Amino acid sequence: MILTEVRERWDFALLGYVVMLEHIHLLISEPRVGTPTTVMQVLKQRVSRAMHGRRRRKRVPPGQGRLWDEAPAAKHRPFWQRRFYDFNVWTWKKRNEKINYMHFNPVKRGLVKHPKDWPWSSYGFYSTGKANLCPPNPDWKPGGKA
Repeated sequence: MILTEVRERWDFALLGYVVMLEHIHLLISEPRVGTPTTVMQVLKQRVSRAMHGRRRRKRVPPGQGRLWDEAPAAKHRPFWQRRFYDFNVWTWKKRNEKINYMHFNPVKRGLVKHPKDWPWSSYGFYSTGKANLCPPNPDWKPGGKA
């Protein structure tokens, strides 16, 4: 999973997530490598490439034309918003508030009746304690280290 790869490379704690149809909610710690902006940029790029079946393009020196057999990219509806909105979480109360908001987003949107029914979320991990697609780091403490 791309989120797992990015988490390992930039070394941040993943506290919660919900993947929606056209956006994603993430609650992460400050990365030990890079910045939250770098993490989001890399995550967005890798997911976009995977969704569109593209690989990173190699730079082509002027005059050499195309060196790959890739057809021009079709017009795709953007998945990602242009920027991400960050919010610092310093207390357990705010952490729980944000995680609950994220987990109940599919319910609010009318996609499921209960957060347990939305598989693309960290809700299952928190409700059962069993690893899911990308298990969060529940031991992380606000203002602390993962």
